[in-house]
Amino acid sequence: MIRVEVTGTWGSTPRETGAAMFVTASATQGTIGGGQLEYMAIDRARQMLARDEAQARMNIPLGPEIGQCCGGRVELSLARTDETGAPQNLPQVLIFGAGHVGRALARALALLPLRPILIDQRADELALASGCETRLTPLPEAEVRAAPPGSSYVILTHDHALDFLLGVEALKRPDAPYVGMIGSKTKRARFCTFARQQGANTTALICPIGAGFSHDKRPEIIAAFTAAELIAALTKAPISALNKYPCDS
Repeated sequence: MIRVEVTGTWGSTPRETGAAMFVTASATQGTIGGGQLEYMAIDRARQMLARDEAQARMNIPLGPEIGQCCGGRVELSLARTDETGAPQNLPQVLIFGAGHVGRALARALALLPLRPILIDQRADELALASGCETRLTPLPEAEVRAAPPGSSYVILTHDHALDFLLGVEALKRPDAPYVGMIGSKTKRARFCTFARQQGANTTALICPIGAGFSHDKRPEIIAAFTAAELIAALTKAPISALNKYPCDS
């Protein structure tokens, strides 16, 4: 397939430098902004597939001549790539706990430019998941230690003691953009006391997850708000809800 990446922007453009999409002969994944810009890129990518070309570049003005009114200019890089390798480049989100909320969150995050991985010790719960990567392990804490830099962690297992263990491991990762835990204010207070005793800095902890937006307890609603919270952290969006429940409150 062909990876189409925005490598340069001037003026007003629909996507930023680094935005990418993948084009095969019959499908696309991702977006570089839609409209005629995207149609032209898809057409060029499929020409490359048909002609067995390895690389190409495009420099496109976003004006009336192509039916767009952004007024800027976009440079694109097109390159043949291995389809199986593309999703591996997305930021990983390790979701610990394959219960109702964990499965709903994995489904929600699968729609975003992320790589959610649903992790559990229970094969029967993982078997209920669909449309996402799963990982069965007797030692979920080892997954935190082995995760690539920049991974995020969402902790919502069936066991509070396991939540606490995983929370400490995640907070000891200074490269984690997001560490969230399901729970209540009471659970948060108890965890923060435990975590500090283990030498973990609790400043980055988000607990309860998604509660800065709503107190609705339906799994799909918790998942939707947590997904918004997480993507805000990853994109450094100024959403005050991320710090609504610090450990010192």
